Amino acid sequence: MTAVPTLSPVTVDPRALGKVAVLMGGHSAEREVSLMSGSGVLAALRRAGVDAHPFDPAERSLWALANEGFARAFIALHGRFGEDGTVQGALELMGIPYTGSGVLASSVAMDKVMTKRIWRAEGLPTPDWRQVASVEETRAAFDALGAPMIVKPAREGSTIGLTKVTAREQCAEAYRLAAQHDPEVLCEQFIAGDEVTCPVLGSGAAAQALPVIHIVAPDGNYDYQNKYFSDDTRYIVPCDLPAGEEAAIQGLVLAAYRTLGCRGWARADVMIDATTRRPYLLEINTSPGMTGHSLVPMSARAAGLDYDALCLRLLTDAALDNPLPAAAGPGGAR
Repeated sequence: MTAVPTLSPVTVDPRALGKVAVLMGGHSAEREVSLMSGSGVLAALRRAGVDAHPFDPAERSLWALANEGFARAFIALHGRFGEDGTVQGALELMGIPYTGSGVLASSVAMDKVMTKRIWRAEGLPTPDWRQVASVEETRAAFDALGAPMIVKPAREGSTIGLTKVTAREQCAEAYRLAAQHDPEVLCEQFIAGDEVTCPVLGSGAAAQALPVIHIVAPDGNYDYQNKYFSDDTRYIVPCDLPAGEEAAIQGLVLAAYRTLGCRGWARADVMIDATTRRPYLLEINTSPGMTGHSLVPMSARAAGLDYDALCLRLLTDAALDNPLPAAAGPGGAR
């Protein structure tokens, strides 16, 4: 077991952070979870003395953020239209610093196929895959990748639209389910073994991997229900991995994070092959959950940073890809 790092809370005058919007809800399939995340973040920031306000982009125009004098945004949106670079781009134009990764990294990380292409090109291990556009192509992917095979939307999260295919006759239904959520469908080699996740805080050379969490779900099925609503899933942190494995996974996740140009925070999901003990990167989430079952707060707490301190640290790190001159953008006159 690797020694758990200790994180210190940031020291900041909450008044200096200005008027803060907590973006939550939105238009994606993960709206319900986003509302839970945002409510938790909002309460935490208010407890810290921050002038924080809820803001649902599904109910109000984003341009109200500039018109109403918001100085920062905490993005608690998940999935499309929140985690995929779209909201980040609007905030860039308004000159409002925001939490998490910038436009390009957010967009790339949301696309699992593009993420895997970049990781593979950089020599980082990720399960083999095929991108498919039909039932026939899904069957061909099954023949190539073998059983079991994971079929999922390329640009969704929280296991939405995901199927574990164990027989060729399941391919048609699995493809149709995934395609309901995204025309781009990913077929991925299944890695049998330990499922773990590792958050990262910070940017560039200063980015730091947090303690790895070993996820033990009922029957090995870490689906939407077991992620957010079940008390039967076990989370082991500090994790129980063999000596040296946690440090290796942390190093791999940091490389994956930096390769995509992520900043602020993220969480990468990893499978460890039961036979070879080799870790494989599955995906990276640039706007992770902040609910009562969420993993980043759990890992941060193991490193000495409680939920409220984590929220304040993330907000303090809010940034822009390309800050505009003071008079250049709609938000520049604040």
